[in-house]
Amino acid sequence: MINVTELRPGNHFLDEGVLYSVLDILLNKTAMRKMVAKVKVKNLRTGAILEISRNSGYVVEPVRLDKKKMTYLYDSGDMLVFMDQNTYEQIELPKANMEWERNFLVSNAEIEILAYEDEILGLSLPAKVALQIVECEPAVRGDTVNKAMKDAILETGLKLRVPLFVESGETILVRTDNGQYDGRA
Repeated sequence: MINVTELRPGNHFLDEGVLYSVLDILLNKTAMRKMVAKVKVKNLRTGAILEISRNSGYVVEPVRLDKKKMTYLYDSGDMLVFMDQNTYEQIELPKANMEWERNFLVSNAEIEILAYEDEILGLSLPAKVALQIVECEPAVRGDTVNKAMKDAILETGLKLRVPLFVESGETILVRTDNGQYDGRA
């Protein structure tokens, strides 16, 4: 068991039977009061993001998640199919639980699957992925009051803003945390 004030972003813990991942933590100490930890967490089973507040001295159970490298194969309708390259074991995960992650999945992409005691929780995406632009509007000269950007659609269907010099057919890097353009691949 560890004190809630010792949690850091990236830690995973079990609190009242619910499995959480720490996204951010803010420790607040005033003169006459105990330290309060405001922890922004993600429920690993439902995907809900919420903020919980606990006084110092409150303890939670740290957990260790198993990560397994797998290859994304295809979309089978309501499930996404992944395969372990070593054992050729295939698993299916519900598509409904991975709305955001689907924006970055292309065939044969290597992904880490997160599991806790044989329960598959979801995917761990890399910080950036390389995706190809399938549709991009032409650049408009003179539209440079601010950072000059235009709309583009990627091979996964994700729509985002890219700089004017990027054209259709190019491969770009996209950040998986916010879905924004990061550079050319």
